[in-house]
Amino acid sequence: MELGGKQTSSFMRDFLDKSGGYAVIDGGFATELERHGADLNDPLWSAKCLISSPHLVRRVHLAYLDAGANIILTASYQATIQGFVAKGFTREEGEALLRRSVEIAREAREIYYDRCTKDSSDFLRDERYSRRPILIAASVGSYGAYLADGSEYIGDYGDAVTVQTLKDFHRERVKILVDAGADLIAFETIPNKLEAEAYAELLEEEGIETPAWFSFSCKDESNVVSGDPISECASIADSCRQVAAVGVNCTAPRFIHGLISSITKVTRKAVLVYPNSGETYIAESNQWEKSSLVAEKDFVPYIGKWRYAGASLFGGCCRTTPNTIRGIAEALYGKHQGKCI
Repeated sequence: MELGGKQTSSFMRDFLDKSGGYAVIDGGFATELERHGADLNDPLWSAKCLISSPHLVRRVHLAYLDAGANIILTASYQATIQGFVAKGFTREEGEALLRRSVEIAREAREIYYDRCTKDSSDFLRDERYSRRPILIAASVGSYGAYLADGSEYIGDYGDAVTVQTLKDFHRERVKILVDAGADLIAFETIPNKLEAEAYAELLEEEGIETPAWFSFSCKDESNVVSGDPISECASIADSCRQVAAVGVNCTAPRFIHGLISSITKVTRKAVLVYPNSGETYIAESNQWEKSSLVAEKDFVPYIGKWRYAGASLFGGCCRTTPNTIRGIAEALYGKHQGKCI
């Protein structure tokens, strides 16, 4: 999409202006792939579908676009060269699969635009609906996601893992995703301050100009899952010139309001929130456990409160669906006057 260049300082502001002041991020990817029949019991998780079922990946992207998302994340969260090589692929094949994650998302965007042009009288009649801005965000999961041992949910990588270890791990993957044409890089489910420091240094060292966001996984209203204060983590994002937005994902809805308050105290960058359903992931059994508190699956009624607190980008993470995203879009923009909004 055209937003007048990729100056990070104005990129997100321009995008939000063109989107009506707020933006809608997509929802749970693996949740939808499984609903369509994909078996994700694999170290590659949702990235497995880049190999076995790329048509399902495209279908899920389209489902979220139809629901009202204007940022879709690529199926690369758990896609790493190291992970593909461990599954028997060559390095070159792994690089091609990473590029393919961006290509599929870009194809879905064009299919969606095409469909709107052909099928929606609102799209043709009302300029407000003309090619609403849609960004492709290249998803970069944490080092813990690659380990597939649940460490992304606690942020403890051990003393042997340093900032340099993490930079070396992520470097080629990030460069490939940028070169593939992603509009921005989504560093997601960051579990500790160490990995945020590694991302910030990597972006600077490689001279990457593509805007990025840093999104942290948190265990309460003040701390990321490792125990590092969210204020310190958000400050790292604030000091990185490539970062256009900072926020939280894969976090229980009940903590979001407090986290927004903590983040807005240390940065004036756009704040994003895309919580999970409120359930807890149990790494040992690869199962989600329902919260003992009041059911939080429908957090849409809180969007107005979170917006007032200072957030401007909203979506869903694990166990959320296109229905969740449709609800968010309606909370922000009102009822759809046609699916091509």
